[in-house]
Amino acid sequence: MGLLSIFSLSIVGCAHVHYDDVYLSPDGKPFAKKLTQEQQDSINKLRLALIALGDNTSAVEAESIAYDAVVYPLILANKWDLMSPPQYHNMLVNAGKRPRGLCYQWAEDLTALMRKKNLRTFDLHHGMAFRHTKDEHNSLIVSAKGDDLSKGIVLDPWRFSGVLYWSKVADDKKHPWIKFK
Repeated sequence: MGLLSIFSLSIVGCAHVHYDDVYLSPDGKPFAKKLTQEQQDSINKLRLALIALGDNTSAVEAESIAYDAVVYPLILANKWDLMSPPQYHNMLVNAGKRPRGLCYQWAEDLTALMRKKNLRTFDLHHGMAFRHTKDEHNSLIVSAKGDDLSKGIVLDPWRFSGVLYWSKVADDKKHPWIKFK
């Protein structure tokens, strides 16, 4: 990150990020004591979008994916002592001041949680955009079983510092997603 970027971040301001009343239950599942209306709306809309990915998708699996995709990043943000904006947090991770929080680490940890579900009607993909550039970005993409990631939904908690950004891959005009190799 160059001096101009650091100067720009100092003008914009950096903030510590913390989310209350979220934790992992004793069996390792994400749990939120109370969801905001915005979080509940995101879960509901994501659940419907996941179901709409295919004729054979499971509503139960879609609900589980949607809930965890919204809540688990909040837990990770607390665990990693997250700072906003994400570029500033990246600088702290790269300087050894924070344990994790680079985009690929969000993707890895969210994917690891989703793999524990043993999904039958959805596939998980590691998506990548702008490979080998300063703008390289990684995220989890969920598609209907057997579909390519281009037909899936991007789950990106890095973009908004733990608050899940999600959209259909085709609708994410900011990133040309491809399969990570």
